[in-house]
Amino acid sequence: MNVFLWILQAVLAALFAAAGITKTTRPREKLIPQLPWVSDVSTPVVRLIGTAELAGALGLILPGAFDIAAVLTPLAATGLAVIMVLAMGVHARRKEPQAIGFNAILLIVAAVIMWGRFGPHAF
Repeated sequence: MNVFLWILQAVLAALFAAAGITKTTRPREKLIPQLPWVSDVSTPVVRLIGTAELAGALGLILPGAFDIAAVLTPLAATGLAVIMVLAMGVHARRKEPQAIGFNAILLIVAAVIMWGRFGPHAF
């Protein structure tokens, strides 16, 4: 189960790192075609979301890899789960069911990591 959790952590971290880097580095005008919800929020909010996603991605990997403050890994998964719940709300308001489904999958993966790392398979 530990290996399975590491695989989930790596996949989730890669997805959120890519999303975070995209949101923190690309101009707003270039984000809108691929992420239409960006038109509903300000640029600082998009950057904040990207920074939170990038921090969550790092938190999924680094504490466990270096065995330093390992409790940060399930906390990072919790933070990413919260981001996904909030994202689902935004997409529900915009009537974007495909995005809600994708966010739900990421939420489930984050929840499995939370369960495993807070519970029976903590570092």
